[in-house]
Amino acid sequence: ERSNLAGVRHILLVLSGKGGVGKSTISTELALSLRHSGKKVGILDVDLCGPSIPRMFRVQDNDVHQCDSGWVPVFVDQDKSISLMSIGFLLEKPDDAVVWRGPKKNALIKQFVADVAWGDLDFLIVDTPPGTSDEHISTVEALRPYKPLGAILVTTPQAVSVGDVRRELTFCKKTGLRVLGIVENMSGFVCPHCSECTNIFSKGGGEELAKHTGVPFLGCVPLDPQLSQSLEEGRDFIQEFPKSSAFPALAHIAQQILDGALQRSS
Repeated sequence: ERSNLAGVRHILLVLSGKGGVGKSTISTELALSLRHSGKKVGILDVDLCGPSIPRMFRVQDNDVHQCDSGWVPVFVDQDKSISLMSIGFLLEKPDDAVVWRGPKKNALIKQFVADVAWGDLDFLIVDTPPGTSDEHISTVEALRPYKPLGAILVTTPQAVSVGDVRRELTFCKKTGLRVLGIVENMSGFVCPHCSECTNIFSKGGGEELAKHTGVPFLGCVPLDPQLSQSLEEGRDFIQEFPKSSAFPALAHIAQQILDGALQRSS
């Protein structure tokens, strides 16, 4: 029997030991960057308690339908170049809380991995909740047979966040998950008037951690009001704000992922 992931060429996980560092932001912008490079992309949102991916693509009111091979993901555009699956599409009301114990969460993650009819994709990005516990172990174990390309770890510059990401590196090591690199998000604030970048959270923690652990450093993404606005309104930041200082950083991260995938395939 053909697996629903048989047509997916590369699987990436976006991880962090800490909440609020921008995993969903990086997942969204990476998907948009890859789409602009001509790739077909899916995002699997396994953050069951805080599913924000549907909102970031402005498709939170869409429903998931069934087909012969399982759930049909929600398509963001008519070209079907980005497809999404999230528990956000399965809740009766958007304000419903997911008050579940571990086994029920784990069962849904396994179902998400097995029963979503993704079709042919160049990349499947898995947006995870913060931490290194139940959902992460279930996700990694369910995806292991499909040989994921690896994980991108997201941190903010402060020592507290970097410390939590250090634990996430240990998790990757213990579970045999390759680390593609570290992204330092919210690395300085870009003034919307003069474009000067101010380091409100300190700077360089992610880069320092990458050097210290021998992991690739993928880049710094500054806090940019235009990026926040595009995420709030479900707009394509990559297309609409090419002059933003966050744009080259995101494009550079996507290019490194593309180069890594090409290297792995050859």
